Amino acid sequence: RKRVLDVGCDGGIMLSMLKILGHECYGVDFVDCRDQYPFAFENHQIKFAVCNIEVDALPFPDDYFDAVSCGQCLEHFTHSPKQAMSEFRRVLRPGGLVEIDLPNVACFRNRSRLLRGKNITWDFESAYFDAEQINYRNMSFFPLRHNREYTLSELRTLLERSNFSSIKTRFMKSKRLRRGFSGILSIGSGIRDIVPSFRKSIIGLGLK
Repeated sequence: RKRVLDVGCDGGIMLSMLKILGHECYGVDFVDCRDQYPFAFENHQIKFAVCNIEVDALPFPDDYFDAVSCGQCLEHFTHSPKQAMSEFRRVLRPGGLVEIDLPNVACFRNRSRLLRGKNITWDFESAYFDAEQINYRNMSFFPLRHNREYTLSELRTLLERSNFSSIKTRFMKSKRLRRGFSGILSIGSGIRDIVPSFRKSIIGLGLK
């Protein structure tokens, strides 16, 4: 996929890898983080724009990208993802690919926490009770926490209702690079991943 947009790109790590592989890369996020990550945005000359995708139109023309990626981002939305999904489809060329990956709300960790009487979300006091809202266009936003996590079937519904086709969804394995003694921890991840629905993340792909 030649021309790629990463929505919620943060430090631009994925875009840097894609640029090395020869892609034309663009990123958007709700804050400008280029000064914190010059390696990605300056060294690899990645084009960047500030955009609150929950309510703003993406600053790109119709049918502009070959692929749009939105990784570990929609769970931070305070409001509906409908506007964002509509924009992803608008800026994709016909036949273009959308990729969405999210935390799996039904993962083993969350099930275990509920059985132990704990909540699956972030710390209540700091992330919710004491959280300061960001005001924008007469609306309130809380983007620094998880506001809504998804099941695999909900991710498929999201892509279907957003008019994407050839949809594929699956649970993602948790491959992590661990060296030395800490590699023992990977055994637990491997055991958990035997049951697909216990895995930490989900991914969905669709075509315009």
